[in-house]
Amino acid sequence: MFNIDFTGEYAAFFIFSAIMICGAVLMITLEKVVHMVVSMAAVFLGLAGMFVLLEAEFVAFVQVLIYAGAISILMIFGIMMTKHQSAEQEPVKPLKEALAIIGALSLFGILFYAIRMTTFPEPAPFQAGEDNTMAIGMTLYTGYIIPFELLSVLLTVAFIGAIVLAKKEAD
Repeated sequence: MFNIDFTGEYAAFFIFSAIMICGAVLMITLEKVVHMVVSMAAVFLGLAGMFVLLEAEFVAFVQVLIYAGAISILMIFGIMMTKHQSAEQEPVKPLKEALAIIGALSLFGILFYAIRMTTFPEPAPFQAGEDNTMAIGMTLYTGYIIPFELLSVLLTVAFIGAIVLAKKEAD
């Protein structure tokens, strides 16, 4: 029933899966917003590792650069520039908590059963495509250099404008 060859790719899959699951669980359970952003960045990095396993190196690079880097930093800046009042803790309701656990375990059981009972066709041999990362770079930095630079200036102006607006509110 469980004929699985244990390879390095298989181990990496489970390591990245554990990183993503732990980051997601921490994201919804932590109370400090900065800690939530850090755990969300861990999910993004785990997803980038999954893209590497799928041999999509460019997508993994973009995932790390844009999501794990830029979005996380943008969220941290947004958190630091706004005022936060500590919210009162809502009382824990044991019935709702028990129903949520039962529902989650039921969903897991149904999905596990459905996956185990499904017969998947044999995959075709992998046909490696050509690496188009260089073609994307050449097109971006030759034919689209002006829009690329204008976009970077626009984003810089928007970021400075956000800082100016946040500073006026603080005064």
